Amino acid sequence: MNKKTKYFLIASIIIVVGLCVWFLGNIIAYILIGLVLSLILQPVTRLLNKIRIKKFVLPKFISAIITLVAFWAVVILFFRLMIPLIASEAQQISSIDPNKIVANLDQPIQQVTKVLSDLNIYTNKEKSLTDEVVNKIMGIVNFSDFSVFFSSLASTLGSILVAFFAITFITFFFLLDDRLFIKLFLAFATVEYESEVKHAILSIKKLLLRYFLGIIFDMFVVFVLTTLGMTILGLGFEHALVLGLVGGLFNIIPYVGPIISILFGMLIGILTNIDANFYTEVLPLLEWMFIVYVIINILDATLVQPFIFSNSVKAHPLEVFLVILSAGTLAGIPGMILAIPSYTVIRVIAKEFFYNFKIVKKLTKNI
Repeated sequence: MNKKTKYFLIASIIIVVGLCVWFLGNIIAYILIGLVLSLILQPVTRLLNKIRIKKFVLPKFISAIITLVAFWAVVILFFRLMIPLIASEAQQISSIDPNKIVANLDQPIQQVTKVLSDLNIYTNKEKSLTDEVVNKIMGIVNFSDFSVFFSSLASTLGSILVAFFAITFITFFFLLDDRLFIKLFLAFATVEYESEVKHAILSIKKLLLRYFLGIIFDMFVVFVLTTLGMTILGLGFEHALVLGLVGGLFNIIPYVGPIISILFGMLIGILTNIDANFYTEVLPLLEWMFIVYVIINILDATLVQPFIFSNSVKAHPLEVFLVILSAGTLAGIPGMILAIPSYTVIRVIAKEFFYNFKIVKKLTKNI
């Protein structure tokens, strides 16, 4: 096969894959989610397969079923514990009198307005900064919108159930045969490139497994540290748990996620202490909360995340930053979340099929 035919074939495959993603987006998403779950859960299934009681060995399908049941049990238990906390937090905040927010924040916002006006940063004479800030806050804490959210959630319950069963079904077969995904790709590969395709898929699975396990560990670390830090500050265990959950979940979003977590935490700090004096009680609390968030993010950025990236995707930090920045520009937050897994797949494929290019050799030398 000459080079022109090879490149034409690769371009054709990319176009076909793109069309499939465009027209069969939901199904492709189910397959990808099932694949990711199977990658994360395969170590559990393999461990169960090693259990021997005399001559009895657990069949693979039993191991896969036990693994899935245990996984969904953990997920359901997690939501069973966290949803009441979030609902309680929402109820407490929704009961806050808007007039108290205005009264408590008016003086500090007026001072900020004066400073901004002196610097010619904020010169809106028609609407005060106090009104704008309070309107923004009340837009966030107006939990009457939650009824709309839950009603729309109920209306899409059918789709959620379909997704649940589809993902569970797909994950089960990936757990039952951990080489199934490889077999699917090999079915479309020519004999000439069969070994390259097989090696590429195995490399991708290995790197992505390390990456996703690292991300889960990173989320857990941020969750625990945030919860402990806010509890020590005296914020209340339930409030601290919610902030820890938000911090862990939003940490999936590179760079932007921690900023969102800090802003949300500060907002909760203000709203849950709305009756306290702003200067003597609330402001010192916000300062300590900010310090805790900064320490957690420094530890995460200097210890946890470099370990994840260096041991999973094996890419330079600047390379990772540029990839995430580019993906965020093209596809927003979803692009930032999917940037590193997608880049890992592209690098492995490039190494297997475009290894003659210097830039490919440079970018994939550590894989």
